[in-house]
Amino acid sequence: MEIDRPDLETRLRARLRASPAVALLGPRQCGKTTLARRLAADRSSHYFDLEHPADLARLDEPFTALARLKGLIVIDEVQRRPDLFPTLRVLLDRKPLPARILVLGSASPDLLRQASESLAGRIAFVEMGGFTLDEVGAARLDRLWDRGGFPRSFLARSQRDSVAWRRDFVQTFLERDLPQLGVRVPSLTMRRFWTMLAHYSGGLWNSSEVGRSLGEAHTTIRRHLDTLAGALVVRILQPWHANLGKRQVKAPKVYVRDTGLLHQLLGIESHEQLAAHPKLGASWEGFVIEQLLAATRSTDAYFWRTATGAELDLLLIHKGRRVGVEVKYSDAPRFGSSMATAMKDLELDRLLVVYPGEQTYDLGAGIQAMPLPAAVAALSV
Repeated sequence: MEIDRPDLETRLRARLRASPAVALLGPRQCGKTTLARRLAADRSSHYFDLEHPADLARLDEPFTALARLKGLIVIDEVQRRPDLFPTLRVLLDRKPLPARILVLGSASPDLLRQASESLAGRIAFVEMGGFTLDEVGAARLDRLWDRGGFPRSFLARSQRDSVAWRRDFVQTFLERDLPQLGVRVPSLTMRRFWTMLAHYSGGLWNSSEVGRSLGEAHTTIRRHLDTLAGALVVRILQPWHANLGKRQVKAPKVYVRDTGLLHQLLGIESHEQLAAHPKLGASWEGFVIEQLLAATRSTDAYFWRTATGAELDLLLIHKGRRVGVEVKYSDAPRFGSSMATAMKDLELDRLLVVYPGEQTYDLGAGIQAMPLPAAVAALSV
């Protein structure tokens, strides 16, 4: 079984038409290779998988190997050979340009720095994650929430197979993938950190507090957090600061981006266990936020909270408008004073209250409660 990803494919094709090079970045196993091979199948293309010894050997002399090629050049797992970027710059500066280049990689600070420095003005970035609600359909919302969006987890024949895949993914990610990204931290240390972060998911982050629990300096804890965020498995949501004359929270919130991985790290193996787990609300909140960010493709995303308790789970600057999102895991959300405060203080154009129900209804002027599929539709690009 395969699920088409037409919107992502259309965006990637458009970027390849407009830019001489495109970097498709996302966590391991999210479907980058499948999408790239699909694009390469209908045009003159040359594919290099840097996890394959033969392809690695072909690029021992990269300029000699690549300079004669025409059409589309795809280089998979490019983070294994960051030394290729200066060669790619030379190739992309040729006039006329005989080939466009698509590189795939697990995002990392080193990868992004190499690309931006060597290929500045020549490369466009497309970020992808696992399946989204738009791609799998609203009827499979609970399955997507339970298992997460990684294709092999979502499409597994049974829940047991999905859990087993995620367990193996976590182990492989820590023991193999992070070292390939240049991370020199013992896998056991990162497992403890990632597990603790899962318990913080949806909450305010305090590096000093986590450091005391793990017996590490807060600066070390911050590096661990940046490592997982750079690998696109953790989201750091920054607070919105406005000159409101109110004390506002300045610490970021953190989320394990894929709820399937979140549930794995928390030891949740079924929807029944999730329903009874204390992190149920935080899991739903993170799931909603990821789906809405995928729908809007927004880079202007924040949360807001004041010292007096007023808060907003997500603030989006979307098409020039301020859209607020409050996430509620309840049967029928009601209007609250915090919503009115957010509408007024943040000058919101609209406030969506996303809940796991089926009806859309008004809660006040500019405030609507709606199911997640309706919110995705309302905010889709």
